[in-house]
Amino acid sequence: MKSLADLQAIRAKTLENINMRKEDDKAARVVVGMATCGIAAGARPVMLKFLEEIKDRDLQHVTVSQTGCIGMCRLEPMVDVILPGQEKVTYVKVKPDMVDRIVSEHLVGGTPVAEYTIGAAEQ
Repeated sequence: MKSLADLQAIRAKTLENINMRKEDDKAARVVVGMATCGIAAGARPVMLKFLEEIKDRDLQHVTVSQTGCIGMCRLEPMVDVILPGQEKVTYVKVKPDMVDRIVSEHLVGGTPVAEYTIGAAEQ
């Protein structure tokens, strides 16, 4: 940081990230399991990829947050997607390269990616 403009740019970027994490009853929510088990399984890059995809697509109606252990460590990283008025969908063993499809098909298109869900993992 060498100038006031650099500081203002950092502030703007930080506020943008904070706003993406604010909860809103009308917004779609992406909740990433970030307990020790999730982090060890790779949840941090998954969460960062969700933040990146949502920002790149300028999805104003989506918030991203984190939670502790979701409860099934063997299926981590786990991500819940909650659309207003719909049941929660839990994605399991999520990798960063799966995020684009989840965002485009589920968050934008409204159709869950069935083969990434907990139901498919238990079959």
